[in-house]
Amino acid sequence: MRTTLQRPKSGRVLAGVCAALANGLGWNVTMVRIAWIVLSLFPGPMWVVYALLWIIIPAEGSSRR
Repeated sequence: MRTTLQRPKSGRVLAGVCAALANGLGWNVTMVRIAWIVLSLFPGPMWVVYALLWIIIPAEGSSRR
């Protein structure tokens, strides 16, 4: 399990946010993606949260930490 969140280069669907959360927390990436899809169907700022996490979580191999 990783100690820091990083968006992986492989296994991404959109930006790798769900994969980064799943890897960082030790969860199943498919379950995280399904949970995100279900939660995004309800009213709320899920797309804004996703965009912010995309900006905040560095890509794997980037110099930003």
